[in-house]
Amino acid sequence: MAATGDDASAMDSISRSPAAFSTPLAAGSQGDSAEDAADILACAPKKPGDGGVETAEEATEPAEPDINELCTDMFEKMGIFLQGELTATCEDYRLLENMNKLTSLKYMEMKDISINISRNLQDLNNKYASLQPYLDQINQIEEQVSSLEQAAYKLDAYSKKLEARFKKLEKR
Repeated sequence: MAATGDDASAMDSISRSPAAFSTPLAAGSQGDSAEDAADILACAPKKPGDGGVETAEEATEPAEPDINELCTDMFEKMGIFLQGELTATCEDYRLLENMNKLTSLKYMEMKDISINISRNLQDLNNKYASLQPYLDQINQIEEQVSSLEQAAYKLDAYSKKLEARFKKLEKR
């Protein structure tokens, strides 16, 4: 298992400072295992005259049972999570499908209504066209009535003048 994060930076600082090795070696004599000392020496910096290439072996540790259980648990929970996400997505698509069907029905109803409106409008236009001659006659009659009204006003005004003249003549 490769070291990452804080472990990697700690290993870098150990491999760069030779003073860091003196303490663990001294501590190794106080009861540390030989394996720890070998690990420390394997990470020790190479001397400048060793060809310039530094090699290191990755330390592998047997997987702890806790890690295996945690990984299994994580994969199970991830599977449950993904299953939930897929279920939600499927439900969203079903909802969209139902909404599309309802919208399609509404548009069909609106189409029928607009066809009926168009048919009724065409009937009204035909009726208006058939009534047009009568409407023209009404307009002509209205014009004649208005001209007769004007003539009546003029005649009324003239009769009032004549009456006024007649009264004037009578008084004399």
